Amino acid sequence: MLSASERNPTPVMDPSRTKVSALNHNHTHHHTVPSASAQQQLANSSMPPQFIQHIWVVTGPAGSGKSTVGRYLEQELGVPFLEGDDFHPPANKAKMSTGTPLTDADRWDWLISLRSAATTLLSTPVPIPTPTNPTATAAPRGVVVACSALKKKYRDVMRVAAYGSPNVHIHFVYLKLEAETLYARVSARQAHYMKQSMVESQLRDLEEPRGDEWDALTVPVKVEMGMGDVQREVMLAVRGVVEEYEKAS
Repeated sequence: MLSASERNPTPVMDPSRTKVSALNHNHTHHHTVPSASAQQQLANSSMPPQFIQHIWVVTGPAGSGKSTVGRYLEQELGVPFLEGDDFHPPANKAKMSTGTPLTDADRWDWLISLRSAATTLLSTPVPIPTPTNPTATAAPRGVVVACSALKKKYRDVMRVAAYGSPNVHIHFVYLKLEAETLYARVSARQAHYMKQSMVESQLRDLEEPRGDEWDALTVPVKVEMGMGDVQREVMLAVRGVVEEYEKAS
């Protein structure tokens, strides 16, 4: 867990409430080389590493384990967590429950709402009691977001959170699973609105992060891996990035 003494970045405001032209592709990074993302973002930043806030976006199709992994990172990193599904409007959930794929237009306001919620959390002080000040508060060091972010242009919408905010750095953690595993997981969900046909639609839309998306980490999830194994692999990737920032501080 990140130390409480480091949780004192300058609060961030969402720099964009307007649409960006990015909302207009399958080679990946492996999670063992996360430093490129950290080094690139550090090179582009004028902020000291100890004042940087991180947005960790856990991505992948339905059934990939985004929510479970996101909540795990919430506990390990000691930062707030946002469940992307909670930000879908009722109309989107109704469409998905009937197997109707969402369009780019359907996802637009959802992505903006989720992005805005993330930046709001980064500006909201949380309790960090110390021996000398038990009521101390500070802005969190980051936030974890579970969001499918299937296409590059969707990830670009989330990237707007860092525009004009040198203290905000964004990272995507892509959970890569075989289609058969995704189908099996979603079929096992009894009450969830996401059906297998929607997974098929998501896989058709999926644009895995390419080499030019240096802020993205790919974590391959093999069928024989349990959730504990997946969580350890994700934490290994995330910790690799965090350590790059710690080295630079």
